[in-house]
Amino acid sequence: MDIQGLGDKVVAQDRRALARAITLVESSRADHRETAAALIEEIRQKSPRQALRIGLSGTPGVGKSTFIESFGTFLTEQGLRVAVLAVDPSSARSGGSILGDKTRMERLSRNPNAFIRPSPSQTHLGGVARRTREAVALCEGAGFDVILIETVGVGQSETVVAEMSDLFILLLAPAGGDELQGVKRGIMEMADIILINKADGDLKATATRTCADYSGALRLLRKRPQDPEGFPKAMTVSALEEDGLSKAWEEMQALTDWRREAGHFAGRRAAQARFWFEEEVKQALLAQLQAPRARTAMDRLGQEVAQGAASPTAAAQQMLDALTKE
Repeated sequence: MDIQGLGDKVVAQDRRALARAITLVESSRADHRETAAALIEEIRQKSPRQALRIGLSGTPGVGKSTFIESFGTFLTEQGLRVAVLAVDPSSARSGGSILGDKTRMERLSRNPNAFIRPSPSQTHLGGVARRTREAVALCEGAGFDVILIETVGVGQSETVVAEMSDLFILLLAPAGGDELQGVKRGIMEMADIILINKADGDLKATATRTCADYSGALRLLRKRPQDPEGFPKAMTVSALEEDGLSKAWEEMQALTDWRREAGHFAGRRAAQARFWFEEEVKQALLAQLQAPRARTAMDRLGQEVAQGAASPTAAAQQMLDALTKE
């Protein structure tokens, strides 16, 4: 593969080349991994610009796709180029994914200033695909101003997206909890802004009450050093009626500007880079267990454990000792 040529096309904002590049970085083949690493480095040197990365999470059915289409269209109308990286859940039985986000975002998918890429979560936990971070780097190199990262929507443990985004937005439905729900740890304490979606029609009053509940709950959480006064905060929006999007964007910009001036923005990016370095090392170590010799040893020790000839702890230590000697 012509890495330099593909990199030039990505930097020149060739959408087809960007799609090919993301397919490459998502491949698990060893030769493709080496090529992908070289491609990312090539693009990083040619286009070192940074986009605003916004992570979006929420329970299934809260209206994430509808919100992203309305919000993404709003941003393109402001003259911004928007990339959407949507992670679709993979089946635990077949391993397949529907990847139907473009169908839900029909209007945005036709927008020349928007790019939508659905990816399967596969076996990766935390609501994002393993290579989403690298896809973000490719989209930055392609000159996008805002990158929206939509998670699977699995629940309170879905916090990995916070390690690859500058802002973490949590979408909730009206009547989606009370003050006690709001102070639960996990995804709640990671959110920078909570948006109560579907604040329209008969649900508008309910959404307003839910927003008040969560606003009260957020005041009980321990203050984070990366937040100015008044953050994190809860707001109501209606993706269907496109109401509240402008105000939400203003709050996102205000928070981002404050963090840049206070030095938290660059510090957070540095911490995220270290986090993903350690994750790559962990994944590389786990990959060693898939080597033929390691698999044979694992099967043999697994049989001994199943037959009661060895305890799981002792067998695991024996396996680790064998790996260390290699």
